[in-house]
Amino acid sequence: MLNQVADGVWVRQSEWVWSNAIVVHGDEGLVLVDPGIGGADLNELADDVEGLGVPVAAGFATHPHWDHLLWHSRFGDVPRYATAACAEVASGARERAQAMAAQSASGIPLELVALVTPLPGDGGPLPGELVEHEAHAAGHAAVLLADRGVLLAGDMLSDVLIPLLDPRRPGQVAAYATALDRLDEAARQVDVLVPGHGAVAEGPEVTARLAADRAYLDALSRGEEPVDVRLEQDWLAGPHQANLEQARRPAG
Repeated sequence: MLNQVADGVWVRQSEWVWSNAIVVHGDEGLVLVDPGIGGADLNELADDVEGLGVPVAAGFATHPHWDHLLWHSRFGDVPRYATAACAEVASGARERAQAMAAQSASGIPLELVALVTPLPGDGGPLPGELVEHEAHAAGHAAVLLADRGVLLAGDMLSDVLIPLLDPRRPGQVAAYATALDRLDEAARQVDVLVPGHGAVAEGPEVTARLAADRAYLDALSRGEEPVDVRLEQDWLAGPHQANLEQARRPAG
């Protein structure tokens, strides 16, 4: 079910990696941010959205990973936006995203995966301000809803996921540090943080999320093993090892 976290902002969490689908009430209608994950989730989200009694105006994908590029016909034939860089990557890797979606979750309308276009310069129907950066995935962007005190962080600042560096691009440790600086500046204007995966953070927990990710990255930069409670999850051992290997590579 949808849980309201601020004025005109609702979140529905799926069981799959604690994924958060976000609904934002904008001037032109509802904007669905990263809706997912499986077919049952999408149908239940559609039920909840219909219950709000407001039409869907658009979708927005925070970055070009398959689980953030989903859609359902019940949401309507409306524009689905992303940053220009995200849209370019998603278009070029659409078949791969469809294959990963088919492998990882059931009941997903594969023909609707990754059909995103660049967000207009004026922001179109998406309220708030984009905070673009190069961490985790090309064209990644958070959405700052300063008037509502909410930051939609995409796949950043999670309480269940460690920082996940993009293994295909060099310089991710530095890019991630820069991204955290930008998100830190944005977070000073909010009381609520919604990550792509994990629990919604409120109040002091927002700052704590930033501190945890900085500590993890600082340890990587020093060539040390991070002390991070999130690493107690065995399934993160592989991504963590990939992070360690990338941090050890020479810059350039």
